[in-house]
Amino acid sequence: MEYLLNSEEMKKCDLATIEKIGMPSMVLMERAALSVVEELASFDLRKVLVVCGSGNNGADGYAVARLLHVQKIKVDVLFVGNEQKRTLENEQQKKIAEHYGVQVVTDIETNQYTTIVDALFGIGLSRPLAGKYVEVIKRINQIEAGILSVDMPSGISADNGKVMGISIKATKTVTFAFNKIGLVLYPGAAYAGQVKVRDIGITEAGFEGILPKIYSYTKKDLDKLPERNPYSNKGTYGKVLVIAGSKNMSGAAYFSAKTAYRMGVGLVRIVTPEENRQILQTLLPEAIITTYDKDQLEGEWLTDAINWASAIVIGPGMGVTEEAHYLLSKVLSISEVPVVIDADALTIISKQPALLENHSRNIIVTPHLGEMSRLIGKPIAKITDNIIEVARQYAAEKKLTCVLKDARTIVTEGVDDTYVNVSGNNGMATGGTGDVLTGVIVGLLAQGLKEKEAARLGVYIHGLAGDAAAANKGHYGLLADDVCDAINDIVK
Repeated sequence: MEYLLNSEEMKKCDLATIEKIGMPSMVLMERAALSVVEELASFDLRKVLVVCGSGNNGADGYAVARLLHVQKIKVDVLFVGNEQKRTLENEQQKKIAEHYGVQVVTDIETNQYTTIVDALFGIGLSRPLAGKYVEVIKRINQIEAGILSVDMPSGISADNGKVMGISIKATKTVTFAFNKIGLVLYPGAAYAGQVKVRDIGITEAGFEGILPKIYSYTKKDLDKLPERNPYSNKGTYGKVLVIAGSKNMSGAAYFSAKTAYRMGVGLVRIVTPEENRQILQTLLPEAIITTYDKDQLEGEWLTDAINWASAIVIGPGMGVTEEAHYLLSKVLSISEVPVVIDADALTIISKQPALLENHSRNIIVTPHLGEMSRLIGKPIAKITDNIIEVARQYAAEKKLTCVLKDARTIVTEGVDDTYVNVSGNNGMATGGTGDVLTGVIVGLLAQGLKEKEAARLGVYIHGLAGDAAAANKGHYGLLADDVCDAINDIVK
């Protein structure tokens, strides 16, 4: 697990480390500067410009310039800020750098520098940039040089990744102690370049027992996968019911069912129209196929199928017909096991939200932005503007687990505990990958993981599989089947 901090959380942690643990601010600053210099080793250092603001981020910049200077690297410092608003540390680092003979300039000479260090604002920016800051950032972005941002690209909000009018477009961002929400969410992630989190002596002790509310996973979290028992059979690993597909539209059912098997489920049963039987039996002979005709929905067969399952997914490729509505209402009214609601089933719910009222089982919904827009009646722009809070509010209102899918997928139950996914890539923006995700999540549910954990781990594994598939085949032309097949590389 990796905590993702906002600016307030990081400032409190920093302050606690200094005032209560006793680590001097200047020591933290020196370690920060040293880590930046180490990360600069991969840059062209023939001539470096360090652009400093008047806060402690600028103080880090002065320390970086001094360390480069003593290594005989040609370095200039440009101060862009308010002389009267320099912090104490900023004033101290400025004087130290001057005593070492660091060159100070008053303007940027375009194309003179091979590398620029951005130490203007860090995590402290709280309002849109204006005036001289806009002009300086415009000029920096125009220079053909590598850019390393200290803690945050100047112009990006550490709290939500929003561009505060204009922002540095960094090649690399070196952030300290913990990753920041603004470096993970878009558009901030696109401005940050490669992000490196460096240890400077600030630890979880600085949280004073109040842990951050937002986090992501690392590969160590794959330990949360259900264990395999040497003494077991196909019934040991759960039974998944996939209610998916419509007449002559079998792809979504195939991807969800196949992926559930890839995740280690013992048995998968597909409920789909009769027209899909032959192709699904050909593509996935391991699956149990139960089909229906339009006029044969009534009867015990559907109740038996629902009661058979350890976990259910409903919606992929199902359409929004009367039959689809009947199937969804039946599942929600009688199922006693976890249910993943996806795709067309979400569209049905957006038109009849009462279907989710008074449900007595644990439900996971997996909307993409368009589906979420229909569910809550707000435009996509309003959702992306505050994606974490939108997901939290919907999950809290409906009392379920929400997997809000985007380039950074959010998983939440509506409480303060929120997961932001950082695995995956743009090659996965193709038809069928969402069906693969439902298969991953329902597969974990069937093997006993609770809803929130199955959703978090499922989203993470899905992204890792996409990354593995892209590493093998490239981002262009990646197929959902490639992602599904790569799951073996992750869970093995």
